[in-house]
Amino acid sequence: MKNIFLSALLMLSSLGLFSNCTQSKPGAPEAKATAKTAATAGENAETAAEDTTTKVVYPPIDKKLYDSLMKRLAHGDTTGKWPVKNAPYPLPGAILPFKRVIAFYGNLYAKKMGILGELPPNEMLAKLKGEVKNWQKADPQTPVQPALHYIAVVASGSAGKDGKYRNRMPFKQIDSVLVLAKKAHAIVFLDVQVALSNIHTELPLLEKYLSMPQVHFGMDPEFSMKDGSLPGRKIGTYDAADVNYVSGYLAGLVRKYNLPPKILIVHRFTKKMLTNYQNIKLRPEVQLVMDMDGWGEPDLKEGTWRYFIHNEPVQFTGFKLFYKNDIKKAPHHMLTPEEVLKKKPYPIYIQYQ
Repeated sequence: MKNIFLSALLMLSSLGLFSNCTQSKPGAPEAKATAKTAATAGENAETAAEDTTTKVVYPPIDKKLYDSLMKRLAHGDTTGKWPVKNAPYPLPGAILPFKRVIAFYGNLYAKKMGILGELPPNEMLAKLKGEVKNWQKADPQTPVQPALHYIAVVASGSAGKDGKYRNRMPFKQIDSVLVLAKKAHAIVFLDVQVALSNIHTELPLLEKYLSMPQVHFGMDPEFSMKDGSLPGRKIGTYDAADVNYVSGYLAGLVRKYNLPPKILIVHRFTKKMLTNYQNIKLRPEVQLVMDMDGWGEPDLKEGTWRYFIHNEPVQFTGFKLFYKNDIKKAPHHMLTPEEVLKKKPYPIYIQYQ
């Protein structure tokens, strides 16, 4: 399995940027009456995504509803791992688990890094709208929140002036992503591939955006090269301490700017990509999603899901789908929403590359 993933690491885009390596109908009885309420709980976050100048007052979390939705997300899991025990209730304005996030991933400079940059903007947004409809049809009980997941710091094949093998995208490009997101009523994720830099250096540089209520964050262990290896030569790693630093930083912004909770995406498809997962600290200000980031045929993805997502629970789960890489090998099939929704627990964040 590792060789399959490493082969993807060696592919460079035309700009010298690495493309990311990666890779019964739901409805428990207790959740049947929750869709309308869940939509109401999440709609303020969407309003904030559309208008960052107006202060939004978020209603208190309905704890009974929250508990029922978390139980539903467990999808009948009998291992005792899901839902995660002793997790704090989120602050008002939380998106999860009231909505499922459907995100398009990529970079506007590189067509090979994902669907976000592969298609012309209007065509890309139309395709995202189609995927949102597909997921709403597959799970009518869970409202859908569209998202653009933009790689703001990209691991590079060249050292750059400071020798850190990463390129920081210009703010004007981030601004253009925010404009596109507003057109689609979407939230935004800014993703960071630190390469030979580190998360303590890169994260604070994005504070002006992360102080906005509609902007969330993603951290990619694959390109965190703590041993000094060049990105693309091997798979990198983060520790729970790195995740705790990021969630603590985001929590500080939430408190400072009176924001709704931030969603933090952590990509994962091997064990060593995230060490000491059990030491990750959960906070009311941050909703943490462990995103199954592996590409390949359905059976391979199932194994990755089982070993590194289901068996090592943190809080919420995500699942990544690849329009091209998932169909490279027989049976040449990218999983449908209905097939993904057979997973235990249900993924609440879906990313398309």
